[in-house]
Amino acid sequence: MLINLLNTKPSVVADGAVFFLNPEPSVFPEKTTPEIAEYLEHQCLLDKNLIEVHQGKNTQWFFRLKQEKGLEPYRKMGCELSKLTQKEKTALITIDGSPLKPEQLLAFTEGFALSGYRFLKYFRGDEKNKKIFSVTQIDLYHPELKESDAENLNYLIKAVYWVRDLVNEPVSVMNAVRFSKEVALRGHEASFNVEVFDKKQIEALKMGGLLGVNRGSIDPPTFTICEWKPDNATNHKPFVLVGKGVMFDTGGLSLKPTTNSMDSMKSDMAGAAAVAGAIYSIAMQQLPVWVVGLMPATDNRPDGNAITPGDILTMHNGMHVEIMNTDAEGRLILADALSFADKYEPELIIDLATLTGSAQNAIGQEASVFMGNASEDWFKKLEQAGTLVHERLVRFPFWDEYKESLKSPVADLKNIGKKEAGAITAGKFLEHFTKAPYIHLDIAGTAFLSADDTYRLQGGTGVGVRLLTEFFKIISIPQH
Repeated sequence: MLINLLNTKPSVVADGAVFFLNPEPSVFPEKTTPEIAEYLEHQCLLDKNLIEVHQGKNTQWFFRLKQEKGLEPYRKMGCELSKLTQKEKTALITIDGSPLKPEQLLAFTEGFALSGYRFLKYFRGDEKNKKIFSVTQIDLYHPELKESDAENLNYLIKAVYWVRDLVNEPVSVMNAVRFSKEVALRGHEASFNVEVFDKKQIEALKMGGLLGVNRGSIDPPTFTICEWKPDNATNHKPFVLVGKGVMFDTGGLSLKPTTNSMDSMKSDMAGAAAVAGAIYSIAMQQLPVWVVGLMPATDNRPDGNAITPGDILTMHNGMHVEIMNTDAEGRLILADALSFADKYEPELIIDLATLTGSAQNAIGQEASVFMGNASEDWFKKLEQAGTLVHERLVRFPFWDEYKESLKSPVADLKNIGKKEAGAITAGKFLEHFTKAPYIHLDIAGTAFLSADDTYRLQGGTGVGVRLLTEFFKIISIPQH
């Protein structure tokens, strides 16, 4: 889908056209016939907020504006339009956004475009054709928008689509090696550096957490490093993003016990995918910020050589971790990546991980959990970004008392704490492995959905890409 900016008001009606009306419309779009104007007035008197008009092969949609708070209502309006265009099999739509603020029009278009995603690789024939999203191009008009606004929105949507694809692929296709290759391809396209460590290099780095989780797998692990460092970067020390890349999680020998609990575990690499997608988006938009991404990747399976409860792993930073549950594996591979991140002397580390059911049970799928030891300013900026793009964040406490349950009688640390506050003890576990300011995002509830939720569609949502892109805009572009 291409988002294109028009320099002048559209004079020819495309397959579909979108207009916005004031709450008490007295002025209608140019070339509105008296008959349509009369019909619109009548529909407004009936308090209709979305009015559909058919003219031959063309369809026009009129959205009646209200005093909306924030940008999310406009994204949802865009999502609503996507269902109507699909019904009409519309290929090209023009949107006259003159009555809107520029950011409102972009949000509307964003919601529409995000709703147009489809994962159809494994469908064939007529069934595939029925599901293909019909719109291939959106032409926007707004006198205050710049060409770069449309370009950057295209890049953002493309990044989210890519991450959704990565998450939706089965592990039989998207294993650790394939994931690293996909990231390298995007690095070449967007001109950011990508380096991939293979198993021998990971062994040389003594990443015992990543190697331990990988012991039950037939596929080797990878450790992927991305770096976007433009000459005009506004920061002198990098921001480091760390993403959990468990390509599939069976739980290992601590096999997941509940019905259907493995069904969506191909999504356990959504954190790594989000990091890759965010850096791709940032690089394509040429944001003036130095960012490094670290993505440890493996699947977690039971095998004769798999780690067992009671095993003790030596981590990248030399700490010893007693394994009490092999299904608490994500923190083990993240721990190695966090200690590796310290070599960059980062300004801030942000990790993203589908880490705990505890986070999802606490707040559901409406927001991600975040916590950490970074300064309040970083938390506020990240929360601000989440509010703007509606990838909302709920902060959990991070008190040192939660560390107590991680003490082991035989090693420096154990990999699980008490039953209570599991999301927090997971975050406190990770804190042991970095000296840098650190924020942990648990995206277990938001990364993968069992049903559509407006423009967050069933399957991988791409959560984190829009959040981090907005965060880096806030901190690197003063006027943003």
